[in-house]
Amino acid sequence: MERVYTIPLREAFNAPRTKRANKAVRIVKEFLTRHTKASNVKLDSSVNDALWKRSREKPPRRIKIKVTMEEGTATASLVE
Repeated sequence: MERVYTIPLREAFNAPRTKRANKAVRIVKEFLTRHTKASNVKLDSSVNDALWKRSREKPPRRIKIKVTMEEGTATASLVE
């Protein structure tokens, strides 16, 4: 099953500047765990690149992700 989510990353900007991209990755994984009920969440390298593109201090405010779910595993990739 495939689904597209727009994930808000506003909460990442409450973290210290040097930890914002790390926090954004954590937010994406927690969001996908909550919404897909998957026990294992994997992020594609394109998602990681999009979160870290403008350095660790300035992640995007929101990100659009396509999620594919198979047997308890959710795999996230960037929407093209």
